[in-house]
Amino acid sequence: MPTLLRGRPRKASDLVRAPRSQRPDQLWLVVVDASASTRRHGALAQAKGLLANLFEAAYRERARLAVLHATGHQPRWLWQGQKASPALHHWLAELGAGGGTPVIEALQQSAHWLARRQRQKPAEEQRLLVLTDGRLKDWSSLQPPGCPTLLVDIESGPIRLGRAKKLAEELGAEYRVISEL
Repeated sequence: MPTLLRGRPRKASDLVRAPRSQRPDQLWLVVVDASASTRRHGALAQAKGLLANLFEAAYRERARLAVLHATGHQPRWLWQGQKASPALHHWLAELGAGGGTPVIEALQQSAHWLARRQRQKPAEEQRLLVLTDGRLKDWSSLQPPGCPTLLVDIESGPIRLGRAKKLAEELGAEYRVISEL
């Protein structure tokens, strides 16, 4: 359109080249706590619903996704900076809970990964979403990840420990309870 506003182009230098979008690329990093404690009271089922909506939104927004699965003995990368695809929905359908809670290791790993990615793609807007019930034992101090962060507390049931809120404060993250979303 900018080319046509100048009149009919007569030579190559008359063409105005503009990028398709002026919006910077976006990356959404999701850390999913799927420890055994998230099976209680349907917490993981609620988290799966939220993740399904998030994957659809990422597809519509053309955002890149990274997914770090925190279960068992160590966190595992499922997706690293790729566009959303049906493979994520297949993983989500198969997602179960069990084992330990390597959320702290996942947060440390994600902070290093985000810092490296920021050096590689400085114009990219990064966001971090952490889904956890906060049922962790003591943890060492954590550094804020350096990007907007949202911690969604999926703890449910009659007795709530409230550790996810403390974790959010330490990360400098916005705190939300999943039942409010």
